[in-house]
Amino acid sequence: MASKKSEMTTDSDLEVTESNAEEAPATDAALPQHGFFTRLYTGTGAFEVVGRRKMWFIISGLIVAIAIGAMLLRGFSFGIDFEGGTKISMPRGEVTVEQVETAFTDTIGTEPESVVIVGSGASATVQIRSESLDNDQTAALREALFEEFQPLGADGQPTPLAVSDSVVSETWGGQITQKALIALLVFVLIVTVYITMRYERYMAIAAMATMFFDLIVTAGIYALVGFEVTPATVIGLLTILGFSLYDTVIVFDKVEENTEGFEHTTRRTYAEQANLAVNQTFMRSINTSVISVLPIIALIVVAVWLLGVGTLKDLALVQLVGVIVGTYSSIFFATPLLVSLRERTEKVRNHTRRVERKRARAAGNTDADEPADKGRDEDTAAAAGDDSGEPAAAVAGTPAPGARPSRPSRPSAKRTGRPSGKRNPRP
Repeated sequence: MASKKSEMTTDSDLEVTESNAEEAPATDAALPQHGFFTRLYTGTGAFEVVGRRKMWFIISGLIVAIAIGAMLLRGFSFGIDFEGGTKISMPRGEVTVEQVETAFTDTIGTEPESVVIVGSGASATVQIRSESLDNDQTAALREALFEEFQPLGADGQPTPLAVSDSVVSETWGGQITQKALIALLVFVLIVTVYITMRYERYMAIAAMATMFFDLIVTAGIYALVGFEVTPATVIGLLTILGFSLYDTVIVFDKVEENTEGFEHTTRRTYAEQANLAVNQTFMRSINTSVISVLPIIALIVVAVWLLGVGTLKDLALVQLVGVIVGTYSSIFFATPLLVSLRERTEKVRNHTRRVERKRARAAGNTDADEPADKGRDEDTAAAAGDDSGEPAAAVAGTPAPGARPSRPSRPSAKRTGRPSGKRNPRP
């Protein structure tokens, strides 16, 4: 009997331990306290992103407001390929921007739209941009620049061929603008179809909103800083939108994995499962961004300081801005927006209330709200934190945690002709 009692008590204790482990809420306080990088690499959910989504929404809203304000107030600095005009280039040598502007004004009679020095060292060039000039004006300007500055050719000798020019008509610029817009619309349409087919409705809405967030913020930064918008900028913009979508899909795949069948358990709420997914993909997003940024920085160094190739510079700038913005949005905007959309549904709201009631009961709060319909709420139908969803009648006989199993009562002896516990006297 003693050994049987010991076995029964051990089984009961095991049940209590498992029940308490299931009841324990997944809060930050319950997590082991490790260093910053340890928590970052392990992805244990120690960083509260979704729980502070109101703060991230405010920050994101301010960023979008600044970007839209920059686009409306400052506008964009379109390159010659979009607006048309004349561009003249020559080796820099010892020439300054002020000297070139003076020479242009004295020759043409108007000021140039811009004079910039691209590159450094022996490969540096002076690029002059102005409104469209006719052939006579272009020839006169080239001759004046050669006579005053004596630019050197490839052989190291002064030559008029060192001064080059290119003319883009306004008609050509309009065609380029139209084609760029068509390319952007086609890209957005294809992405919309893919996202709609790949994810459920709320994930698709959050992913598309994130992509438009990246587009608006990147364009706003270009308007705010005054970067020149060229066809290379449009190509780079399409590239970083693809990168942002990729990063968002990685996070959403983990959210989808963590929240599959979430309504059948009360260990974590939907928001907590989504926050755990963000933590688990933190390092992947950061590593992907760092690996993407390093070659872009190398491209900027080569394009600006070594070769002075304007096309590479424009392509690298938009990619650098886009990668940073895309990394931010996939972590601090996409998933918080998804959780906010899903918490508007009855399914997620009911599940969140169940988790909160269960935690309140585990904490000993007897004032926790009870559901109105006990027949439809699997939490109240179960006894002492049971999460199986069994009806009340099935668990009514479940002993309280830690209680000794009750012995079955013996049936009372039926009275016979003989007195109970006494022997009949011998005849």
